[in-house]
Amino acid sequence: MARVVKLRLAVLCATLPLAFGAQGQPQAPATPALAAASVPAALPGASLASLLDFALANNPEFASMRHEANAASERVVMAGALMDPKLRLERMEVIELMPAPELARMNRFQLMQDIPWFGKRDLKRDIARLETDAAGARASATWTELAARIKVTYAALEFVQRNERLVRQVLDLMVRMERIALARYTGGLAAQQDVIRAQVEQTRMKSELLMIERERRMLQARMNMLLGREASASLADPEQSRTLPAPAQLDAAALAARVRANNPQIFADESRVRAAEKNRELVLRNRYPDFAVGVRSSQWAIGKWEWMVEINIPLQQSSRRSGERESEAMLAAARARRDASANQVLADLAESLAGFDEARRSEELTANSLLPQSELSFQSALASYENGRVDFATLLDAQRQVRQARQSQIRSQADAQLRLAEIERWVGEELQ
Repeated sequence: MARVVKLRLAVLCATLPLAFGAQGQPQAPATPALAAASVPAALPGASLASLLDFALANNPEFASMRHEANAASERVVMAGALMDPKLRLERMEVIELMPAPELARMNRFQLMQDIPWFGKRDLKRDIARLETDAAGARASATWTELAARIKVTYAALEFVQRNERLVRQVLDLMVRMERIALARYTGGLAAQQDVIRAQVEQTRMKSELLMIERERRMLQARMNMLLGREASASLADPEQSRTLPAPAQLDAAALAARVRANNPQIFADESRVRAAEKNRELVLRNRYPDFAVGVRSSQWAIGKWEWMVEINIPLQQSSRRSGERESEAMLAAARARRDASANQVLADLAESLAGFDEARRSEELTANSLLPQSELSFQSALASYENGRVDFATLLDAQRQVRQARQSQIRSQADAQLRLAEIERWVGEELQ
């Protein structure tokens, strides 16, 4: 019986790398029953690109921002247009009593056109155009925020999928370890507690699978919300992981320059600053009067026309000076808001870069040091358990260390993807 137990332990030791995979990467389940169910190719979710394309066409929040930007572009023509002319029609009836009662009628026509002071229409048109640029930048900011949330959710789904695969592999391993413990117990080489501990560990794995399934459903519901789909709609399992950029692409100074040039929030604030400058010029031109021109004719004098010019007199200087001070204050506020946004975005970029570097270093440390050490510790504990030098609890602790190391590795990979999504959000464009 002892030789049979040693043989099973040797088989377990030989199959351990196959159960966990090389370099900390979980492998596909060995049994067909644990294989992922096939999903129709039409469903989004297999790749990040498919999700982004779907959201670009179907997300209602982004669609509303696009419509608002289109609406703002139509205000440019309206802002530079003249006001509609005014047509006045008058009818006069006069009764002359002397020398005999007689009724005299007269029809009068008057056409007036209001004309602002020189340059005001151009300034209004420029302000509307800058507001259109700001609306377009807000739409772009909405998309970068939406894309970042999709990328983060996709990374979380990848982590859940890999973690589930790892837990199922550990469950299979614990089943085999239970059989070995049972064989040793039958041969009088181990206590019954070893078998019970293996069964308890299996129950923990099954409970963890339930929690993983709940988390998967929550993430799928969140992803469907971002895509503009029903929360219960089906999604394909992630199949393609994003390749992390090379360290040369993450130079802090170069990325900061790209942020200042491409970040939609900074661009929107810059457009608001220029619009505030144009508005200040417009308010200063209100010191000059607007005027109106017109023409009038009456039925009594056919062929006789009267020309008119009206000018408003800018006498309310106190209100105009208040308006000028208001425009100056609004310009200063727009500049301060632009500087604050730039500082905040650059600070967020530095934080995301630090987090990305930490996640990548942590993944490398786990793959090159912690994981091999944990596997060697498990191999040693397994051999010692075979010879009766350690108990089953020590073997379980060594197995948990291997599992924790592999979970740490895939968690670091997911964190790197999350930080990459944040960096691309601040930069305003893809890094690859």
